[in-house]
Amino acid sequence: MIDELSHEFIDELLDQQADALICLLSKMIDVAVVEHSIKHEIVGHALNVPNAVMRSLPYQFAISLVIGLCSCSLLDGDSGGKGVSDTAAGVPPSLDRPPLMRLGDSRVAAASLEVIQACEQRLGLAAEDVQLAHPTNFGERKVRDSWGRVLQVKPMVIVLHETVISEPQALGLFQTNHPDDDQQVSYHMLIGRDGRRVRIVPDQKRAYGSGMSAFGDITMRDRPGSVGSINNIALHLSLVTPSDGRGDSHGHSGYTNAQYKSLAEQVLLWQATFGIPITRLTTHAAVDRSRSRYDPRSFRWDRFDPHYTHAAELCGLNQFNNEQAGP
Repeated sequence: MIDELSHEFIDELLDQQADALICLLSKMIDVAVVEHSIKHEIVGHALNVPNAVMRSLPYQFAISLVIGLCSCSLLDGDSGGKGVSDTAAGVPPSLDRPPLMRLGDSRVAAASLEVIQACEQRLGLAAEDVQLAHPTNFGERKVRDSWGRVLQVKPMVIVLHETVISEPQALGLFQTNHPDDDQQVSYHMLIGRDGRRVRIVPDQKRAYGSGMSAFGDITMRDRPGSVGSINNIALHLSLVTPSDGRGDSHGHSGYTNAQYKSLAEQVLLWQATFGIPITRLTTHAAVDRSRSRYDPRSFRWDRFDPHYTHAAELCGLNQFNNEQAGP
């Protein structure tokens, strides 16, 4: 009798799309404080399912599976990229658990490896000068936060910086062992005064370029007490500062034409690799929330733009130059 009821009930669930109702109910139930068995009784009562059926093994498994799936997508704040926080998904943040924020899909697809390699050849790029930072100065992009929630790890934002100090001093700083978190610092790449591309941190790793930062309203607090940072979804690129800018002055003589050219070409390669539109190219000054960073000083967008436009046209990658506030 139970088996017959089981088949009938499964058919009814499918016909009436009862999974939506279960998800709605699960959204209202906090898995952290409600026992699993109580959830079963609540769901069964709401769906008017006989107790004998609810106690059967097929239904224990089926309901557990559906509740589990709904809990992952709603209660843990993973909205599949559509939402911006677990608050929007119906889960209020607790005192020690801040809202989980997510940067929306750029709706710009990455280019194929063949297209990217052809672009590198057309641009005539020299090989990167590899000067990797000490392992204490970079790390893995974090997959989950301290509360077990899934974090975005794909690079989605490009942040421009300047070194302030000389290139040898900067490389020495990055290659020094820094066990103290407050001293750890790095970029993914430097652009030398002669236009050389100096690799500091692999793209797939997390560079420590913007400690207290946000892109618009989006930041990531991955543990209790975190001030919030975009490092998990950022690529950091720094221009070597001219000699007259080695200090805390408001400006300096600026960057070389070779630097602007290499910068534009590297930005385009990153855009093509990860599907990042030009509207997500920003500066350290713009994303900093400590109110203490204003680099790259004396940066001129009108000197960057011609090099970028030329590179995009040469490689046939104009789709990344969306020239708008957003998708």
